[in-house]
Amino acid sequence: MNPVELTDRLAPYTALDEPLLAFSGSDASQVDTNPLRGLTRFGGYSTMSHAKRVRIAIAGPESGLIDLRRLLRNVAEPQKAGAKDSYTPDYPGFKGLFDLSLVPATACAQLSLPERIEDIGDGPASHLVRAAVSDALRKLDLVRSEFDVAVIHLPRAWEAGFKSDGFNAHDEIKAIGAELGLPTQVINDKALSFDHTESISWRLAIALYTKAGGTPCRLAPIAGVPEHTAYIGLAYALRGDASDTRFVTCCSQMFDSDGGGMQFVAYDAQDPVEDTAQARRNPYLSRDDMRAVLARSLRLYQSRNGGNIPRRVVIHKTTSFKEQELAGVSDALSAVDEIECVDITPARSWRGVRILPKPAGDTRAKPDGYPVHRGTMIPMSGTTALLWIAGNARAAALRGQNHYQGGKSIPSPVKLTRHMGQGPLELIASEVLALSKMDWNNDALYGHNPVTIKYSQRLAGIIANVPSLPRREFPYRLFM
Repeated sequence: MNPVELTDRLAPYTALDEPLLAFSGSDASQVDTNPLRGLTRFGGYSTMSHAKRVRIAIAGPESGLIDLRRLLRNVAEPQKAGAKDSYTPDYPGFKGLFDLSLVPATACAQLSLPERIEDIGDGPASHLVRAAVSDALRKLDLVRSEFDVAVIHLPRAWEAGFKSDGFNAHDEIKAIGAELGLPTQVINDKALSFDHTESISWRLAIALYTKAGGTPCRLAPIAGVPEHTAYIGLAYALRGDASDTRFVTCCSQMFDSDGGGMQFVAYDAQDPVEDTAQARRNPYLSRDDMRAVLARSLRLYQSRNGGNIPRRVVIHKTTSFKEQELAGVSDALSAVDEIECVDITPARSWRGVRILPKPAGDTRAKPDGYPVHRGTMIPMSGTTALLWIAGNARAAALRGQNHYQGGKSIPSPVKLTRHMGQGPLELIASEVLALSKMDWNNDALYGHNPVTIKYSQRLAGIIANVPSLPRREFPYRLFM
């Protein structure tokens, strides 16, 4: 009798541990699964001993200044978390977290912007908003020594000019700020009226500290990951008319093995795409262009590591790797011992429900009141696996509670597909899970993608709206 293939059964799942974050470069015991709890226990990873304060410049209409300054005072002061919050600890204030005072910059770095778009001048609303934010940032650049981070208030009264074809006010601010080397924090009216002050204070505190040059945390070593591993995230922006795409800009983000050293590279492909319809669905690079962008990324790593090359390189993107791209990877990284190329895509058709063990005497199992555990992984083949980045994160919850971020719906996984490399898929999944915790522009436990993907996509989006952004290396904090 021939064996029956049980095609309706999945492989056994693996429950990956919640990744640890490190809050000290010298004390390996200063780790925590919850980034906010870790900051309250240990403070930021970098001490910023050269500074005693973070100075905040402000640009916004006079009508919003009272609320904006109140918001920043809240960031400076301790606040209690909600009694039922399973994740967020009490907020100890900016100085309590980072041993730095949060203070207003001098009067020359406090700019008043027009109240209404009509007060800016004549012309299309988006052009007027672009002119106003550009003028404000260039004035702040003249007094750069007087502040550390610039807070820009985009009022609801300007909303008609926030977006238009090829323009996004937020992206314009980030692009101009990056070109000038100015860290910026964009605030809208929704943030000024947000009810949960402790949550927005956590979020702004971490973002302002990072933009001022601090490092909140890094990844603790992951079991099985070799030392001197580097992570690269790739995302593509299409140049020119989307209906006749001929060239691609590749945005690359380079990380060290602990999640540090975040630098952007934007590279304009030199070879035109052969199939423009396919490029709109799945942008890709030629072999020569992939070799060039990865060679630039490798140089970034070497500049931070005494000229040494990484032992292992892991490349993430959200589209399948073409054969010519894999050839370009091999060309650029020929001196690297281990290379992993992994595409990460949503698997929305899948859902996971955790079934509790059957109590003694019961004939039917019951579903848990919470989703599958975050870090649940199911191999689908030797090169693919499902990974639940979203799920119940008990290890990061306060007081041994459950914590399902957002608390709504049944989470779906991402699909990991490896196109180059070898070794256990569990290691690839553990790295993706850890990198999902490294967004320093947020107070949440995780994002739905690793930061390799999220950050490179953010730069690609900015380039799509501001194609004039210079193609040079930028620190990520300028785009947060």
